[in-house]
Parts: sequence; structure tokens; C-alpha cells
Amino acid sequence: MVDKTASDSQERRVTMPLSEHEQRLLDEMERGLYRNDADFVATVGSEGSRPNYRMIVIGALLAVLGIAGIVAGVITHLVIIGVVGFLIMFGGVLLALRRSAAPEEPLEQGGRSFAKHAGFMDRMNDRWDRRQEERGS
Repeated sequence: MVDKTASDSQERRVTMPLSEHEQRLLDEMERGLYRNDADFVATVGSEGSRPNYRMIVIGALLAVLGIAGIVAGVITHLVIIGVVGFLIMFGGVLLALRRSAAPEEPLEQGGRSFAKHAGFMDRMNDRWDRRQEERGS
């Protein structure tokens, strides 16, 4: 006997996209969150910080050098070489994980400010909003 309740419940799982009104409310809540809760934005990964690839490469090279120092310390049985290697490795990892604090510069465009590298969907939403405002005027 086939269990119809299991197959019926799987067929009923339909995802629905948000309506325009719900999407607008969600965007407004997100902007309010970014505006009002700076600590949360800084913790989660703010838009103002971006990866510094030069520091990532330098940090990775230092980490590899530090690992080589640890191995050399183990081979030579000199604790000081291993400790120095560990410190170099640890510093390299911290350097690689550090993010740049330079914020992106906003561009003025049509009375609104846009991030220099706004995402595709952000640009499409802004264009949609402008068209709706032009039709409403």
C-alpha cells in the first residue's frame, strides 16, 4: 500500500515570491536595520569593509613561513624556533583575515546615492523604483 499522505505533503510545498508591497516593506526594514543598528552591521560584515587582497597574500605567505618555522623547530629540537614560527604563522593568519576599513565612496546619481559596486539586483530595484516614480508623477 502506498502512503499517499507523504507524497501529498511533498507536492504541496510551493514557494511563492514576495509581492511588490512585501518586497518594498522588506527593503525598508533592511535599510532601517542598517541605519539604526550599527553594531549589528559591523558584526555581520558591513558594506564599508572589503577584502584587501594584498594583505591576504602576504598573510598567507607569512603563515606558510611560520609553519616552516614550526617544522624546523621540531626537526632541530629548538623550542625557540618553533615558538617564533608559531608567532609568525599566527600573525600571518591575522593579517590575512583582517579587512580594509576604507568605505566605498557613494556616487551621486539623480539625487540618490549609490555604492560604487552596487549589486545587480540593487541596480535593477533602483531602476524599477525610478520608473514607478516617473509613472506616478
